[in-house]
Amino acid sequence: MSYLFKKALVRKPSKSIVNGISSSGEEPSFEQVKIEHKNYINILIDSKIKLFTLNALEDYPDSIFVEDPAITYKDFCIILRPGAHSRFGEQTVFKNEAKDYFEEVFVIENGSIEGGDILNINENFIIGLSERTDIAGAEELAGLLKSLGANVEITKTPKGVLHFKSDCSLLDNETILQTEKMSSTKFFNKNFSTIVVPKGEEIAANSLRINENLLVPEGFRKTHDLLSKTYNLKIVDVEEISKVDAGLSCMSLRLSLIHI
Repeated sequence: MSYLFKKALVRKPSKSIVNGISSSGEEPSFEQVKIEHKNYINILIDSKIKLFTLNALEDYPDSIFVEDPAITYKDFCIILRPGAHSRFGEQTVFKNEAKDYFEEVFVIENGSIEGGDILNINENFIIGLSERTDIAGAEELAGLLKSLGANVEITKTPKGVLHFKSDCSLLDNETILQTEKMSSTKFFNKNFSTIVVPKGEEIAANSLRINENLLVPEGFRKTHDLLSKTYNLKIVDVEEISKVDAGLSCMSLRLSLIHI
């Protein structure tokens, strides 16, 4: 099952995160980011995840969001190509780090593609084209994943949405949590049951299922009520971290098969 994990990589936040990409123009407090990140890590540990922590990268303010420059599949790591100019180059650093953790490391060489636009469900990958992921990057990744035995579908991220997973997340193998904007595309309607987050709580669509726990951002009571009868919720405060356009899924690179 694609929400069952044993291990994950996380990265220490850099002081430069105060200069991270922010559509709102808000600047986060580094001290508060550290507190929120530590709490996030503790919840991962409570979810029975063994963590490996990478060093902070001061040259890359958004590098705490370790899911964007890479994905994992089986025992492999695939290094992606960030679409945000300020993050380009981060993938080269991660490539050198990944060699210590993975059996084999592949590298995407063309276009742009970020992990926030990639939803993995068992042997299936969905890639959403967005401002950060173009067709060249998506097609190269799709070809590589297919050669490794995966199924891949390329679709479009709804207009105005940063990343595909900003507006959807996997609750279990049959159920997707999504925003009204994502729901209007009807993309998931054929193969999944869906739950739509209430209006005004769109940020909660980026939740994160890890083993028996469902991590949900704090402050979205209606969404919590929708999910709490079915899932074991862990409410996570990411108010400060969300000021730099991030959510729960992007702060860890999760894996179930890894040689460490």
